Amino acid sequence: MKQAIRSSSAQGRAEAPDRSSIAIDPYRTIIFPNAVRERRLEAGISSQLALSALVPRLPYIRLSKIERGEVFARAEEMLCVAEVLGLNDPADLLVDVEAPGFSMTAWAGARGDDRVMAREAEELAMLLGAALRRLRAGQPALTLARLQEEYRLPSVIVSRIENAVKPFHRWNTETISGLCVLFGVPDRAGLIALLWGEFAMGALAEWLERIPGAAEREARTRERIVALRVEMARIKKDARPIGGQTPLSSSVRREGAGSSGELLQVMGVPLGDGLIELFPNPQYVAAPLGSGKDAYALRMCRASLGAAIPGNAVLIVDPARVPMTGGLAVLREGEGLRVLALSSDKQGRLIGHSSNPAKEIPLDTVPTVELATVTAVLFS
Repeated sequence: MKQAIRSSSAQGRAEAPDRSSIAIDPYRTIIFPNAVRERRLEAGISSQLALSALVPRLPYIRLSKIERGEVFARAEEMLCVAEVLGLNDPADLLVDVEAPGFSMTAWAGARGDDRVMAREAEELAMLLGAALRRLRAGQPALTLARLQEEYRLPSVIVSRIENAVKPFHRWNTETISGLCVLFGVPDRAGLIALLWGEFAMGALAEWLERIPGAAEREARTRERIVALRVEMARIKKDARPIGGQTPLSSSVRREGAGSSGELLQVMGVPLGDGLIELFPNPQYVAAPLGSGKDAYALRMCRASLGAAIPGNAVLIVDPARVPMTGGLAVLREGEGLRVLALSSDKQGRLIGHSSNPAKEIPLDTVPTVELATVTAVLFS
């Protein structure tokens, strides 16, 4: 049985804690404000989905996060988008965050993100980040590998928690359950009580200061945008990829790479509840013969369908193929993807199954753009 790692502080909520010391950056998830949306609309492309269809090597979820400023784009990605939009200067996709007229509030608002904060949920996110930082600092044996193996908290989730990137209420049941076991509390309410208790005792003050705030975010954003301008200019000047990487707008053919010769960049890092985030890996795989132009490579990350398909397997996913009974499919759920095995019920309705976690999902009413077919499974 796993032994819970308990905090040494009281778990009861103290009376009237001074919340004014909890500094919240309302735009902490926006690290890359850009002009992709403006240039897209100017080009007559009304939606992110429509742009994604023109950039098949850049998955929709990744493109959406870039446009919303939630991830830093790579130079190759911006060059690819600029090419599709017909821009002579790819730097037109960037914004000068130091310009006198730039306003993060206006930039976010133009994207429907008015940042109406649920104050307590944001405060709890900060407290949770501070508490986890404090706990890990005091427990050297609490490695990232152990957190994933024993508490089902992948490193990407740990990083997001420690940087308070999501309000407390947006963490799913699996993540909260792992945190409850980790902190030695029975449930969500117990975890909330523990956080407020540690805050009231002053145990989290030092660790709250270590969570990056607006100043750090803005400085990092400025540095990355400057570096991106330089890198894009260099690639455009040399007309070749830097670092030996392939621009997303082109196919690569190498002798012996496979039947089709085209290389696909492997995407995927684990999220909670068996979901996978479309985040690029340094690995490339050869696309099997007959792969569609929109096909992409997805790492399983976990054996969510059982031992037959291990977590290190790579799936070739084709959004243009129609899922069929007996095969595999990838379903988009919010910010992630779920791999499902397909069957049909007595009425002939298509059902998607996952064993870890156990799920049974009717698929007949799922929009076509949310579902893609797995055409091949590659084992390492």
